[in-house]
Amino acid sequence: MHKVYHRIEQIAGNVIVVSAEGIVYGELAQVESAFGTSLAQVIRLEANRVYLQVFAGGRGVSTDSKVRFLGRTMQIPFSENLMGRVFTGSGVPRDNGPELTENLIPIGGPSVNPAKRIIPRNMVRTGIPMIDVFNTLVESQKLPIFSVAGEPYNELLARIALQAEVDIIILGGMGLKHDDYLYFRDYLEENGALSRSVLYVHTAADPVVECMLVPDIALATAEQFALQNKRVLVLLTDMTNFADAMKEVAITMEQIPSNRGYPGDLYSQLASRYEKAVDFEGSGSITILAVTTMPGDDVTHPVPDNTGYITEGQFYLKNGRIEPFGSLSRLKQQVNGKTRADHRTIMDTMIQLYASYKETLEKQSMGFRMSEWDTKLLKYGERFEKEMMALSVNIPLEEALDRGWNILADCFEPQETGIASKLTDEFWPK
Repeated sequence: MHKVYHRIEQIAGNVIVVSAEGIVYGELAQVESAFGTSLAQVIRLEANRVYLQVFAGGRGVSTDSKVRFLGRTMQIPFSENLMGRVFTGSGVPRDNGPELTENLIPIGGPSVNPAKRIIPRNMVRTGIPMIDVFNTLVESQKLPIFSVAGEPYNELLARIALQAEVDIIILGGMGLKHDDYLYFRDYLEENGALSRSVLYVHTAADPVVECMLVPDIALATAEQFALQNKRVLVLLTDMTNFADAMKEVAITMEQIPSNRGYPGDLYSQLASRYEKAVDFEGSGSITILAVTTMPGDDVTHPVPDNTGYITEGQFYLKNGRIEPFGSLSRLKQQVNGKTRADHRTIMDTMIQLYASYKETLEKQSMGFRMSEWDTKLLKYGERFEKEMMALSVNIPLEEALDRGWNILADCFEPQETGIASKLTDEFWPK
């Protein structure tokens, strides 16, 4: 028997307060207002005062509206029929397809017991040289993509979704512009990748509470697929919008703010999502790539700052490409020694020479005379940026390594690179 309450004590924006007993945190309720019925979720318990976030917003809700508690937390359907589908942040079909009701699973559960995890050991190929060669993505890794507004981070995620060598892609969009949502959907559909993807999309016009649900829904679905021995890649954009949604709700509930108005448990909230990345022993895996935009390009902003303590490195997306300086995959050493004998050498040598190229650019800008070595570095740097760093480059790892050797051979003599002769004898272009 579901309890029904006929008196709402307080309405503040999208948050309503009722007096009730026997209610649990996260429980769902139905709110009947003048504009119809909407779901609401319990977001705070204070003695017998229950705070609920109304999905459809507080418009039309009055003090005599009915609140009916459902006796369960948020659940979403899980089956193979999810593939190729697009849903809202609350799991409602956005693609005009049939609503799925079978095999409901809870969301927001705990992260996986460390005893069930195995050490990351498999590479996830993406076809992007700045990832595959220089900062290899590893199964079960959790990595943010730090960026600023205007950078092509959604285009990068779409490329990765299309090209990553995994079984299933789950995209969680938070606060997306409608155009960005259509771009993801159409890009994956036109290139044949939608059939292996599930999209949970919250747009800027949707209720704030749905934005907060997207990571939990995406990761709960990913966990079920991983338990079926699938390699799952979860792409989230944008975690700053997720944090801003938390901030908005916290302000509505008059919580004491922390740094820049964000709630004090921001770190824990982010960590509880990122820690869902796992490689199950004897089963599949969950890998997480999450865009985190930095307001004002400020890496000390609370969202990227807290994220950096949780994740295993980061990618910096600047000027339309992944920057080699600052970007770091801390788990790359787990896998790049097993790809090809020259992988680590090419990775180290090309970045060292690119750093020297940057120094030469500074000397050139100050009017210093260019030596023969400087001229070689200028030629090398231009080719490296065009043929390796550009996001438009789409080649397998082995071809990228061969291209690296060709660039080095066109710009330098073997002894100038500092590479061991046993490797130059084997790989230097003849």
